[in-house]
Amino acid sequence: MRDTLKRLGKYTLLRAVSLMVTLVIAVYLTVLIANWGGQMDETRKLMIEYEVTVEIYGNPAYEDLSRAEMQKLIDDRIQREFRIRGLDQPFILRSFGYLRDAITLDLGRSQELTSDSGSREVRWVLLERLPPTLILLATAQVIMFFLALFMALFLSRRYGTFLDKAIIGLAPTSAAPGWLYGLFLIMFFAAMAGVLPWGGMVEAPPPRTTLGYTLSLLQHMILPVSAMVISAVFATVYSWRTFFLIYSSEDYVDMARAKGLSSRAIERRYILRPTLPPIITSFLLMAITLWMGAVVLETVFRWPGIGRLFYQAIQLNDTPVIVGTVVVFGYLLAVTVFFLDFIYAALDPRVRLGVTGGNE
Repeated sequence: MRDTLKRLGKYTLLRAVSLMVTLVIAVYLTVLIANWGGQMDETRKLMIEYEVTVEIYGNPAYEDLSRAEMQKLIDDRIQREFRIRGLDQPFILRSFGYLRDAITLDLGRSQELTSDSGSREVRWVLLERLPPTLILLATAQVIMFFLALFMALFLSRRYGTFLDKAIIGLAPTSAAPGWLYGLFLIMFFAAMAGVLPWGGMVEAPPPRTTLGYTLSLLQHMILPVSAMVISAVFATVYSWRTFFLIYSSEDYVDMARAKGLSSRAIERRYILRPTLPPIITSFLLMAITLWMGAVVLETVFRWPGIGRLFYQAIQLNDTPVIVGTVVVFGYLLAVTVFFLDFIYAALDPRVRLGVTGGNE
């Protein structure tokens, strides 16, 4: 038992370190791209020079200074601002500072993406927008998982029927992104029928009661959740149905049938259980794709999540928010991959964490 815990702890640590290294490399590349290889810092320098010059020339206290004294004061102030913000160092050194700030979400304040005249720390802007995205994506993914699982099992029992061929024939429709289906859903159910809201998270003004707020939230979630489910369900059903068909043709399944076990028992014990690891893998990879697609989907439905925040930040060239959003998505991806191995071990006893092929 002690050796097992030691091996598991070592594997967990190594896995976490490897994922963290991968995340750091990805974030560093994002920092380089978001700063255009240092060009954004040159723009920041120009902005500082402009602001300092306007401030000095507009201050009546400096009216008696000569032009040379005024210029020296401006130059000294500009250099001081450069030192305070680290802009006097080479970009390669500044980039590692940006990397540290990005990993810890210490990205300063955002002026552009605040509704009031003041500014707010980027980390709080991101954390404020993260829950709506998690609510929307988690709901869509849970519905997608159980709906696709039920449909795949149902079709695997009716292989070759008209219904099987019809649903599988719809698999290519999953090539279209969720936001495209969202546009059609908005047109039919919001613009033409008027039975569902166009977008947003809740009605304005928000309901005062908890029940009213929950009902409004659920109503506003119908269209975006439906768009995500429609965009992925048929291809997922096709993939999972194939898994079920492959495992249902194994010899041990035929032996179970010969023993007289019921179809439900065979399906649960000998078909569903061994297929769960690859199904979970494909589902989590699909979930990651949905996270990336949330940028456009949330913009289409005006959903106040982190995806829409990312789109707004790109439009306003708000580099700290762009980097912070990528870091948040990176953390979500790393956590998903980290727990994937443990899910494997829980579903399939043949998987032993921390054991190499030579030690099994």
